[in-house]
Amino acid sequence: MNLKKTLLVLVLIPLLSFSAHKYYLSLTQIKYKSEAKSLQIIINVFMDDIETALNKDYNIDLRLTSKKELKNNDVYFEKYLKEKLKFKVDDKLQEFNYIGKEYEGDLVLFYLEIENIEKVSKIEISNKILINHFPEQQNLIKSKVGNKHKSVLLSKEKTQATLTY
Repeated sequence: MNLKKTLLVLVLIPLLSFSAHKYYLSLTQIKYKSEAKSLQIIINVFMDDIETALNKDYNIDLRLTSKKELKNNDVYFEKYLKEKLKFKVDDKLQEFNYIGKEYEGDLVLFYLEIENIEKVSKIEISNKILINHFPEQQNLIKSKVGNKHKSVLLSKEKTQATLTY
């Protein structure tokens, strides 16, 4: 009987080590709209990850997409994003406007805008979204200025990048 148990353990351990792995990824899309003179930004994050981070950081219970969801959750989302995201356009630090959010499947999409941008030749971005809570977190940045596309992948080791157009 002990031999069977030993064999079972020896077979199960390797199998369990290949169990489903959770990926930690956000996507930030930046698009310069010359006619509006603004940078329009959409950020996609997994709902459960952002909920975990905000609940821990602000000692709240968001309960996203439930009947008990906090009614003023945009206050917390905006505060969190302002703490974790920084944008410089052509060496000038820019504040973004938090437009709002929507839920799409298991994602939260955040909509931001930086107004009064005459032209863009360089965007410096610092993105620390979810890094404190998920060390494996990666934040993909994709941008479009005119007909130029740039992308960069940020992580705990590299939270800042400069995109030149």
